[in-house]
Amino acid sequence: MDNWSIPSIDMERCTGCGLCVEYCPTKAVTMVHQQPVIHEPRLCTYCGLCEDSCPEDAITLLFEIVPRPPANQA
Repeated sequence: MDNWSIPSIDMERCTGCGLCVEYCPTKAVTMVHQQPVIHEPRLCTYCGLCEDSCPEDAITLLFEIVPRPPANQA
């Protein structure tokens, strides 16, 4: 498996509402036994919509992607 980061899901905090699945634009997240699972990690673009949509703060992106300023503004 390639090395890349995917969002971390805290199943103890998760209520199984499915909002993360609904908001995932690439369908990398799906529900399995009423819990979200990142079943297609290669599809995850790390956009953060799953984290933002979770009312229980059960999803955490392990790092934040910050845009690099244009070279002339560095």
